[in-house]
Amino acid sequence: MADGYSLRDVMRLLGVSRAVVTGLVDAGFVTPQRGPRRELRFTFRDLVLLRTAQGLSQARIPPARIVRSLRRLRERLPETMPLAGLRIEALGDDVVVSEGEAQWRPDDGQYMLQFGVSAPGGRLVFLGPGAAGATAIPAANENWFERGASMEGSDPEAACDAYRRAIEADRDHRDAYVNLGRLLHERGRLAEAVLVYRQAIDRIAGDAMLHFNLGVLQEDLGEREAAIASYRSAVAIAPDLADAHFNLARLFEAMGSQREALRHWSAFRKLTVQR
Repeated sequence: MADGYSLRDVMRLLGVSRAVVTGLVDAGFVTPQRGPRRELRFTFRDLVLLRTAQGLSQARIPPARIVRSLRRLRERLPETMPLAGLRIEALGDDVVVSEGEAQWRPDDGQYMLQFGVSAPGGRLVFLGPGAAGATAIPAANENWFERGASMEGSDPEAACDAYRRAIEADRDHRDAYVNLGRLLHERGRLAEAVLVYRQAIDRIAGDAMLHFNLGVLQEDLGEREAAIASYRSAVAIAPDLADAHFNLARLFEAMGSQREALRHWSAFRKLTVQR
């Protein structure tokens, strides 16, 4: 939409209440423009930020806590709000922000420790923040996928090698392809990640997540048309994959294809209301 989205559009497309939207505006987390009649007009960037509020609402976080948490989050962020590398989610009754391996609560600014337990090769391993020194010892009957999963936090390169070994042992190991592609993507090895996803799609037919992940990767490579094709493949396999509809709507919006954008916005809205 050339002149942006109205408050009613935002409420309809994302299912966010008027109280949450106006609260976020008052908190300065989103800064919509004013239309000819002084009505609020939101950009697509605003919609992306407001989708965060929608997800927290669906997790039954009270509107007042959403507004308070996002206001404090905004105070800690640089003037230009980053849209990548930051995840905001509900963890129990808390709103939690994840930045890489770090997690913190915007309510009080406290960082949270992340601990996990793994048993690769039959040996118990505790994984703390950064999981320093938590590399598992190989065993004769090694489960390479589990080994890779246990080492992602401590040694991503070793984890990639383990996932490759899992694929060598089982050419149809879908989860190994997904994790390997994701790790390579996160580490900036985009060309390698593309090859992994292409290989997986050739080997495993009808997996929507592989097409979706490839689409995200192609977006990062600046290949819009290829990303659209991948997202379309994903929704052809799984019409209820809401995130694929969301990404298609966003891409078509950026390309000026309003009819296509609205079609996928509508699909996304129906799917998220049903949840």
